[in-house]
Amino acid sequence: MTLPKIRPAYALALAAPLLLLSGCISGPSSSSTTKADRVYQSERFQADETFSRLFDGNVADSCEAGRRALLSQGYVINPTTLKGQVSGVKRFQPDGEVHVEITISIVCIADGRNGEVTTAYVSAQQDRYVIKRNPNSASIGVSAIGSISMPLSSSQDSMVKVASETIPAGTFYDRFFALMQKMLADAADDSAQAADAK
Repeated sequence: MTLPKIRPAYALALAAPLLLLSGCISGPSSSSTTKADRVYQSERFQADETFSRLFDGNVADSCEAGRRALLSQGYVINPTTLKGQVSGVKRFQPDGEVHVEITISIVCIADGRNGEVTTAYVSAQQDRYVIKRNPNSASIGVSAIGSISMPLSSSQDSMVKVASETIPAGTFYDRFFALMQKMLADAADDSAQAADAK
């Protein structure tokens, strides 16, 4: 008995769907999974991170120094009723299609017996947006062929968030803490001069 010959091109056409199906079943590659794992595996939770700093002042004075530091750099203060917390946001536009927002949050906690020393914890988050253009279209009725949808020249733009991350510990926070310390020292000098004037 002679088996029918199968042409190579026909055999390839039969094998292609099977190969695609096997690829779908196998799931994501190990390399993509490894990259996702690196995000949380890089969290060290060690005491040498510089997201906090000690200040010689009570909670109210330290948080006020943080608020003044934000205001002096153009940040808009977010309203809050929580004591010992301040946050502000500043918006940037590096180019015409990109919008960036930085939000800085400050939490002040009293340290020491008399509460005259404060630890300020600062975290900054950067959000990145891009413009998404949605062209408008209009339907024109034609009796012979019905309705035709035609794009118009105008468009409705919207901002879409494409990235969000916490700014890593480093010089960004060092500069802010230095400004916060200056604001605290200036306030202390003003209080001392006011007391001497009485």
